[in-house]
Amino acid sequence: MEVHLPIADVQINVILILFVSYMIGFLSGLFGVGGGFLMTPLLIFMGIPPIYAVANEANNILASSSSGALTHWFKKTLDVKIGLFIVVGGLLGTFMGILTFSYFKGIGKIDIVIALAYMYVLAIVGSFMLRDGLSEFNLFKKTIVSKKKLHTHFWIHGLPFRIRFKTSQIYESALVPLVLGVIVGFVSAIMGVGGAFLMVPAMIYLIRMPTKLVPGTSLFVTIFVTGFVTISHAFAYHTIDLMLVLILITGSIAGVHVGQKIGQRLKASELKALLALLMLSVGLLMAYETFFKNKNSVSLKLPTDKIAEISEFGNSIYNLSNSYPIVYGLSSIFIALSAGVLVSYIRKIVSKKINTPKAI
Repeated sequence: MEVHLPIADVQINVILILFVSYMIGFLSGLFGVGGGFLMTPLLIFMGIPPIYAVANEANNILASSSSGALTHWFKKTLDVKIGLFIVVGGLLGTFMGILTFSYFKGIGKIDIVIALAYMYVLAIVGSFMLRDGLSEFNLFKKTIVSKKKLHTHFWIHGLPFRIRFKTSQIYESALVPLVLGVIVGFVSAIMGVGGAFLMVPAMIYLIRMPTKLVPGTSLFVTIFVTGFVTISHAFAYHTIDLMLVLILITGSIAGVHVGQKIGQRLKASELKALLALLMLSVGLLMAYETFFKNKNSVSLKLPTDKIAEISEFGNSIYNLSNSYPIVYGLSSIFIALSAGVLVSYIRKIVSKKINTPKAI
């Protein structure tokens, strides 16, 4: 089923986008991180220009993150106080990232900057995670027992302005989550990701949060960061395509909740190694796509001879985007949040009915 995206001005296959977004949502739920670092490159591989891939995947992550965060809120596995500190830093970092994005877009180099960001960030983070995951897995296989300190201390833990975070039961400098937020916000604005693949290891190893609180807090932060990224792209560049967003949201939210269920059955070391391999693979694919592939060909596309034209719905989206950009941008935020909240409440109701013992 071929459709023409009115804002991105490209033709896509709806079934392919739905399938890919479902699988990425599934992997996101499985690993406990946002799927932007996977979905944005895949959108580019499907022929969607990078500037549109970044903006629309950020909007999609907003939906899946709100759904996942609300689920963790119901389970009380979320530290709001730490999350708010990271959000403050994240908004500052996002603003800096948008300025950087604007500069490179102005000189016509934004596509190569996005590609290089994916290559280097995924290669570095993926390599460290793979080493860590394989190390933990080897220790488990060899049943080696060694005494270790409860926490590893770095210079960052000696910073001033220490605050007690009751939910996580830690006493930490407020500068640590603030700086983490700045980094995550900057990366999110450039790469169109939620930043969870940076936040999750930082929360565990730097902030030293309890592992059970990390996924929910990370998703909570992602809501605000990707919301700001989405609004910025919608207002500044008019790159949000509601038709693409609706397709992405439908697939990813469904996949996230299935992945969360299965992810509970796998060991942390196995998840870490698999996630690292995914990161490295995507980094290599981005390198190939940028420097070696024929620029006129599309890497991921179903063969078709059908030429799709903009539908009436597509024309309405295009006119709304041009005539009322503020309303259009806020509508994309509202749709994403509403979809995420609705699915979380549905899951809560279904789970409650399943777990409620039947009267005999």
